[in-house]
Amino acid sequence: MENVIAAAQAIYTDEQRMLLENFRKMAEAEFAPLAEKYENLGHPPDAKTLKSLFAKVEEFGLISGLIPEEDGGAGIDRMTYGILYEELARIWADLAIAVLIQGHAVFAVNLLGDAAQKEAYLKPLLRSERICATCISEPEVGSNVREVKTRAERKGDKIFVTGQKLWISNGAQSDFAIVVCNLDDGVSMVIVDRDTGKYESRELRKMGLVGASTCELFFDRAETTVEHVLGNAGGGLFQTLKLFESARVFVGLTSIGIAQAALECAVKYAQEREQHGKPIGGHQLIQGYLADMATHLDAARLLCQRGLQLLDLGVRCDTQTSMAKWYATEMAVEIAGKAVQIHGGNGITKEFPVERHFRNAKIMPIPDGTTEIQKLVIGRNLTGLNAF
Repeated sequence: MENVIAAAQAIYTDEQRMLLENFRKMAEAEFAPLAEKYENLGHPPDAKTLKSLFAKVEEFGLISGLIPEEDGGAGIDRMTYGILYEELARIWADLAIAVLIQGHAVFAVNLLGDAAQKEAYLKPLLRSERICATCISEPEVGSNVREVKTRAERKGDKIFVTGQKLWISNGAQSDFAIVVCNLDDGVSMVIVDRDTGKYESRELRKMGLVGASTCELFFDRAETTVEHVLGNAGGGLFQTLKLFESARVFVGLTSIGIAQAALECAVKYAQEREQHGKPIGGHQLIQGYLADMATHLDAARLLCQRGLQLLDLGVRCDTQTSMAKWYATEMAVEIAGKAVQIHGGNGITKEFPVERHFRNAKIMPIPDGTTEIQKLVIGRNLTGLNAF
């Protein structure tokens, strides 16, 4: 297994391999025990703990890496960022989700914010002093952003936000929220501070990723000001879709990390478990399973890495990022499922980690656009015809 991994990483630069090795040592020592702890507790870390975890991953640029050095970020190319992010997902997928949301909040505020907004929000994010939740989905609205029902009413220089958001990561721990809402008859992004806006959150219990916060957020005339409109008023639809383009690759990479962990468990078990006088890894069916798993995993990884490179080039790549998200998330479910099958009865017990990897993988085809939505995006771009 080590030789296979080493060969796959041969395309990385010396700097990337060194960063990955150093990050792996830190994450396995510090994050792996916490992954077990919060899995057993069945709930995510509190805000103080999450901020300390963000500060730790930021030592490797995983919070600020998507923005340039001149803007206060680590200025990492997306390929390098993706390599480190995948490793985080392999060790603790729940934390990877939280980092994904925080890192893309940094990206959004830096890209769209004015000088005052960057001073008030970007700098504290970079110092891991504040946590942001990005609020798009609603009970009746998923991928069709233009149909959001949450409204923002302008009165003088004040804005009052009213509505309900659903499936919001980092919602319980958030200090402020970027809310996609209707303002002046156009979809906009509005920043709402929790201390002044007084929005409420309710944690949702999930089948997997139990250490990652997923909430309902409630805005009841949550107060903010016109200075808190992020980017162009009425430009929220385009701005949100551009963020999707990047985020979908990282959802795919999260799935790759989960699948890699499941594959490693399966290989180890196949080498150690004996049936019919030899390790089960010596039987043809098991080797066929492992070959399928490893090949699909590499294909998914390469699709995501292509998406990362296209994003760095700054070209439109929603077709390619949708392909990456669809394929990687679905393959993770298949790989984790086969890992459970290889473990037999042991695979459905909590004594072995593949049970958790399967539950975590099963969630991933849903967020940031379901597999079905990704296929419609690809089909629309191929034909020029919109099916939704």
